[in-house]
Amino acid sequence: MKHLMILLACLVVPVVAAGQQTGQVFDSLMQELFAEEGPGGVAMVARDGQVLYRKAFGKANLELDVDMAPEHIFRIGSNTKQFTAAAILKLRDEGKLNLEDDITTYIEDFPTHGHTITIKHLLTHTSGIKSYTGMPEFTREVQKKDLTPLELIDFFKNQPMDFKPGDKYMYNNSAYSMLGYVVEVVSGKTYEHYISENFFVPLGMADSYYGSPTRIIKNRAAGYSKRDTLYINAPYLSMTQPYAAGALLSTVDDMYRWYTAVMEDRVISRASRLEAQSTFHLNDGRKTGYGYGWAIGNIQGSPMISHSGGINGYLTHTLYLPEENLFAAVFSNCDRIAPGETGIKMAAIAIGKPYRWEKIPMPDEKLQSYVGVYTSEHDGDRTITFSEGKLYSMRTGSSFPGLLHRSIVQSHTTYSLHAIRNLAIHHVCVSRRHNL
Repeated sequence: MKHLMILLACLVVPVVAAGQQTGQVFDSLMQELFAEEGPGGVAMVARDGQVLYRKAFGKANLELDVDMAPEHIFRIGSNTKQFTAAAILKLRDEGKLNLEDDITTYIEDFPTHGHTITIKHLLTHTSGIKSYTGMPEFTREVQKKDLTPLELIDFFKNQPMDFKPGDKYMYNNSAYSMLGYVVEVVSGKTYEHYISENFFVPLGMADSYYGSPTRIIKNRAAGYSKRDTLYINAPYLSMTQPYAAGALLSTVDDMYRWYTAVMEDRVISRASRLEAQSTFHLNDGRKTGYGYGWAIGNIQGSPMISHSGGINGYLTHTLYLPEENLFAAVFSNCDRIAPGETGIKMAAIAIGKPYRWEKIPMPDEKLQSYVGVYTSEHDGDRTITFSEGKLYSMRTGSSFPGLLHRSIVQSHTTYSLHAIRNLAIHHVCVSRRHNL
């Protein structure tokens, strides 16, 4: 008999005492996620400029038996997208581009099939362009190749469109790769150089980098996956392929510096930040739950911006609660250990609004009955799979399919059983996964 964890109507329980007791609760949450001798993780929670919790668990390197430390560096996957969106907005603030610009202004030969596809469509995952990470042609062998930005765009540009621009929201790594190329065209610098020069260096993010498998990077945690019950080294991936959609590396400390600078309007203008952190509306007025590089949600009614990242060997999750001035991040160096739910629980506890979770007994056969592909009006297709007594979710086109079981990672979203039965994903309370 296995258990399926579900969230019951976002109910509030008594506030956990602050200080030492809260730290012990956080320790317990991390110990549930990370085994002492397995791949590890790092968590940070900070509020009003004060670090409330910063701790590491498990191993940074299994082969060398190196313990994880808070300073270890991870691939952050799709958390890269907030940097790419900020780069576009900074260039807009400087009068160098317009979000309503047609993408053919910057990529002249890109086929638009008679539609106008704008930079804003790319930022909001509403372009209708095929996401290359969801293409059958994006094989493990292809993922090993070093590609220039234009070669990457050439890989997917002749694919048929999924829908008319602005009609639907469908998470899209192709779009953010194209945005990286726009940054290069407008700035005259490589994406890597632009991000470092405009964000990493001035903000003191000394442990953040554009990913490279050959560069020596001190304190880089090794990345792992899992085959059956055994941990394995993550499959190789040329970091030219995630590019502006997911190639950056960072630490929880640097991501805290980043969020602090963004929220203090030291990165882009206040007007641009508020625009980026507001949900986008489709052509028919429906909300997408995503802005420019950030997902829009809430924790127990407290507004939240967040993003997740999933890439070969690593899963990361960052969030910020503007009203409480609270930052939380949990990073994992195994792409089968999903940290998002834990980060959300920590944030809820820190603001005195903890969730009440209950385990409902459910046999494996019942869990397996939910396996399938589900269509959501707002969230694109999701594939639900079963492995090791758990249900896993992956959004179509979201992750690198070269990972074990096509990059299936445990979902950060909680689904109601009623919604699954009706083939419609229902966001019960908080959090959407946005993985690369």
